[in-house]
Amino acid sequence: MPSDRALAFAVWLTGLPASGKSTVARALASELAGRGIRAAVLESDAVRREITPRPKYNDEERDAFYATLAYLARVLVLHGVPVIVDATANLRAYRDRARDAIPRFLEVHVRCPLAVCQARDPKGIYRRGAEGTARDVPGVSAPFEPPLMPEVVVDGEREDPAAAARRIVSALEKQGPLPGGSGEGTEPG
Repeated sequence: MPSDRALAFAVWLTGLPASGKSTVARALASELAGRGIRAAVLESDAVRREITPRPKYNDEERDAFYATLAYLARVLVLHGVPVIVDATANLRAYRDRARDAIPRFLEVHVRCPLAVCQARDPKGIYRRGAEGTARDVPGVSAPFEPPLMPEVVVDGEREDPAAAARRIVSALEKQGPLPGGSGEGTEPG
């Protein structure tokens, strides 16, 4: 029988602000819960409020923040807790560092056109960027480097979040951390 640690994994959802990452993260957490798997969700805005209450969003701060987020995810996975990371992580280097550090890592790109993200803008990020009150907005005044080879690509404009969550779970099964997959943790309990 596999240990809880053998079943733990990290799914990192990346994409532009307002691409649908949080919606997919909620759908994924729900899909996993329906399978009896309780995943911790590290939502970048919530974690950032604790770590950097007055964020500057400059390169140095982002580097430290995403390193901390990757560290938290790694610790949780090593302690048997599945993790969903909902974070833009606008540079590939941030996500590559997380991939190198976290066992059983799956990167999901929630791809959505910038114009759609700007029209959604639930947090007013793009509006504040246009007004000049928010600097370094990924995809506008700061780079967003899409993943080169994510395990899953979600269409954040058109895809049903529940369907996306099922595809992510299928990728986890193929990768092995979930029962039904071909790798670790697939023995019947």
